Amino acid sequence: MPAAALRIGEKSGVVRFGVRVQPRASRSEIAGLHGDALKVRLTAPPVDGAANAALIELLADRLAVSRSAVRVVTGEHARDKVVEVVGVGAESVRRLVTKGPAR
Repeated sequence: MPAAALRIGEKSGVVRFGVRVQPRASRSEIAGLHGDALKVRLTAPPVDGAANAALIELLADRLAVSRSAVRVVTGEHARDKVVEVVGVGAESVRRLVTKGPAR
């Protein structure tokens, strides 16, 4: 599925996009798309915000922004989330899909 299928909202230097999280995976990585959302596998369990913290750290690292620039807007206790990132454009987020798995 092409990166263009990822639905991204962009406004005033802030992007919002959907993320489908798979906690307790064997490794943390960006695994492509799940429908029109970014699919992310995380080693962290979905307990006490650990998976959300791991998601924020992974996205901040891959997008080269600080962790404070990334936040979970909706879906804090769900697999399907909406994430907001300050300081990057939609094209930077689309590149996450085409670059392949994270290290």
